[in-house]
Amino acid sequence: MRASRNVSIALRSGEVRALAGENGAGKSTIVRMLAGVQRPDEGDVLVDGEVKAFHGPADARDAGVAVIYQEPTLFPDLSIAENVMMGRHPLGSGRRIDFKALNRTVKELLDRLGVKLDPEQPVKGLSIADQQIVEIAKALSFDARVLIMDEPTAALSGHEVDRLFNVVRTLKERGAAVLFISHRLDEIFTICDTVTVLRDGEVTHDGRTAEMDTDELVRRMVGRELSNLFPKVDAEIGESVLQVERLTREGVFVDISFEVRRGEIVALAGLVGAGRSEVARAIFGIDKPDAGTVTVDGRTLKPGSPTGAMKAGIGLVPEDRRQQGLVMELSIERNMGLTRLQALRNKLGVIGMGSEAKLASDWATKLQLKYHKLSDPVGFLSGGNQQKVVLGKWLATSPKVLIIDEPTRGIDVGTKAEVHRLMSELAGQGLAVLMISSELPEVLGMADRVLVMHEGRIARELSREEADEENVVRAATGQVAAA
Repeated sequence: MRASRNVSIALRSGEVRALAGENGAGKSTIVRMLAGVQRPDEGDVLVDGEVKAFHGPADARDAGVAVIYQEPTLFPDLSIAENVMMGRHPLGSGRRIDFKALNRTVKELLDRLGVKLDPEQPVKGLSIADQQIVEIAKALSFDARVLIMDEPTAALSGHEVDRLFNVVRTLKERGAAVLFISHRLDEIFTICDTVTVLRDGEVTHDGRTAEMDTDELVRRMVGRELSNLFPKVDAEIGESVLQVERLTREGVFVDISFEVRRGEIVALAGLVGAGRSEVARAIFGIDKPDAGTVTVDGRTLKPGSPTGAMKAGIGLVPEDRRQQGLVMELSIERNMGLTRLQALRNKLGVIGMGSEAKLASDWATKLQLKYHKLSDPVGFLSGGNQQKVVLGKWLATSPKVLIIDEPTRGIDVGTKAEVHRLMSELAGQGLAVLMISSELPEVLGMADRVLVMHEGRIARELSREEADEENVVRAATGQVAAA
């Protein structure tokens, strides 16, 4: 099976081109070939009309091609300037590094990008957004004319995305060619002039973004109509399952009170830093609150006890599935069984491979998991399928309450619809779902009620009928009185 076939992409000076497609469409393969990490079996890479053979990343860099990855790789103990000019530090007398010249050169690069960063500041402690700016400055120091940005906004806040886009526009004005890869379709229409769509390793569309809309882009990506990205079905909402009363963690969130009922999807919305994930961690017992109570089916939980939360019937799908939801080196089936170790043990206290494999196989079928072998490391799976494994791990515990933090972050549009369908089905089966999402369309499309947080407090509660973009944004930015 070929990861890409007969793919032709033209990157022009002063243009931002999107590369769109589902997970597994071949985007990463294209990036690896353009970066010199992987060599094509057929075809050529041309720079300024001249055929280039990239035998490694250094060849791509020397040809003026640079890749900015989602998670930058910098030396944390060195300064911004030292990272930007690594291996090319200007030397003064005695062949010692001329730090004045070094800092002056990097400051000029940062000024060209229109950002205010101190070249002498250590990289340790910089946000992901600032680290990406450092990587872009490094690319400019090599006179890169082609910049490939692979999911650069996945870990950024709204403000940081705006700043990155301003930098991209500056690069465009200075004649750079930018290849922009993102699962966030609104970003493609905001920043990109043209778009190339891949499906199953082949180009299905190449044209200007102004000549298509979101529905058309989705159809080109998935090969089918996807008119219902949020397949929310009406569920019978029953009695209260989860009650949170006056939950407080000093300096993080204050006086949080709400309930979630059987069959209901409640969304916690708000800006990054509003305290939503922290509330979820306190409910599950990862962080101990200073005051307040969490009750499940009338049983008050011991604060700061994840074990107690699990026994009471709470499951938590965390925001960072790779770091907190999965053990990437372990197999798919081993990850699926992590929450059921006690139940999978035989009389001798040994976990039989057969029982673990059966559990994983059952949930893989139910969740329509795409995999080669269940014994493969879970890191081999796409982001969407990794998320299904985390979901399966918790659904195997037969939870009463499922907390899902950023359910579709970094997942392609087709798999997003599958995850949304699954959430809707679970609610229809009587599960109480607490969803935390930074994607407003997801909040409005899936939630029965929306709790909007602002600076550690619930600013407003909105019914499904009341919830619209304006009401949520106003509450999230503190334009309404706190509840």
